[in-house]
Amino acid sequence: MPAPIKDPPYVLPATLPKTDTQRIKELKRMLIEGKGEHVVQKVLDIALDDGHPGQMAALKMCMDRALPASLFEKTAAQRSAINITISTLGAPQIVESPSDDNITDVEAKDV
Repeated sequence: MPAPIKDPPYVLPATLPKTDTQRIKELKRMLIEGKGEHVVQKVLDIALDDGHPGQMAALKMCMDRALPASLFEKTAAQRSAINITISTLGAPQIVESPSDDNITDVEAKDV
């Protein structure tokens, strides 16, 4: 008598990779529920420690949160435009140069 056929092992259904939005939500949840306060305090401590090798990265992280770069980016509607308007009022005026009689040559002297 042949051996009975066993069911194949249970295979979990394939899951889609997480999107950036899902990862950010998960990170926020972990920080809020976990030791988020300690993480923030550690970043601040590193940013204020002049001898720490990661000080610049911590400072950048703090500044990016306080003043995000997107705040300084201009959209097409916000871009400044240059307007040049040239207009004249009345007839042009001619200004005469001074006469050659009043010009005096000056020589430098050593002091």
